[in-house]
This record gives sequence, C-alpha cells and structure tokens, in this order.
Amino acid sequence: MGIEPLEGGIKCDDIINALEGHILDEYTFNPVKAISNVDPKYNKDPTLSDKVHCLVCVLPADSVSRMEDDVFAKMKHVRAHASLLGIPQVIIMTKADKACELVNQDLKKIYYSRKINAKAAECSNNVGISLNAIYPVKNYPESIMQEPDTDVLILTALRDILNFANDYVEREMEKEEP
Repeated sequence: MGIEPLEGGIKCDDIINALEGHILDEYTFNPVKAISNVDPKYNKDPTLSDKVHCLVCVLPADSVSRMEDDVFAKMKHVRAHASLLGIPQVIIMTKADKACELVNQDLKKIYYSRKINAKAAECSNNVGISLNAIYPVKNYPESIMQEPDTDVLILTALRDILNFANDYVEREMEKEEP
C-alpha cells in the first residue's frame, strides 16, 4: 500500500508512527483509519532500533508529472515530520529508461539526460527533497539476467541510503550518551 490521492492508501499518521517506531512487525495497515495507541501492534516505548533510520520515497520517473497534488502534499507532510525527527530522506526515481529514450538506449547517459534532470527537479520541487538525494534507476521489468549498468545505479543508491541511516543512528546514539 502506498500514498494515494484523497482518502485512499496508507494514512500519513501511520507513516509518521512507523517513523517514530510505534508500529510493531506484522501490523496490517488500514486504509480507513490509522493505528491507535490502544492497538496491540502499537509500540508505546520504541527504542532506536524500532525507529526508521532513513525515509525512502519511490517515485516513477515516467509518471511523476501526472501525479496528483494531494499525493505530493501527503508526502511533504510526512517528510516535514521526518525532518523534525532528523531522519534523512531520499527518492528512488524508478523507470528512468521509460521517461527518456536516450537513457533507454544507453543507461550510462542517465546523469547527462535533460529529461531525467527535469524529472529529478520536478520530484525535488514537489516533495522537497534536494536533488543530490534523488537517485534515478532502471527497473528490471522482464530480464532475469543481471545488467551491470542497471545494478550500479541501484547499488549506489542503496550504499548511500545505508550511509545516511548509519549517520542518523550514530547521531542518535551520541544524543543518548551522558
């Protein structure tokens, strides 16, 4: 379940509760109402290991222009809360090859593509995440064979996400030290 326009999809309050570590494993998200603090899957006393260490938004490059403003407003709301908590944030911009024919022909040109740069700028403007935290990637739609050019993009994003998350944990642990 993702963020949907109007009243559909996951509730922003549930995402915020997950960021704060209040949602236990195996909780089933409800599109009608958010978790309450009396729910058995509500964690009243989360530890650092229960909390989210990096917020990752996944947006399709080929359809980001058609996404509804309501979805972006919900994302900004969640992102603002993550910022208050000091949680780093990134966007994985999928389907870059579908958004740009140049990239579809040669994935190595992904960072030189004006279309991809424009899509990243649109993501940045609509969600509020800086351009240097937006990672365009190509999906593996049909192929089961690994493609090094495709792999390097997602592995770079994953490496950076892990580094951001590690930095967050280190900062939080420093706060806890007497």
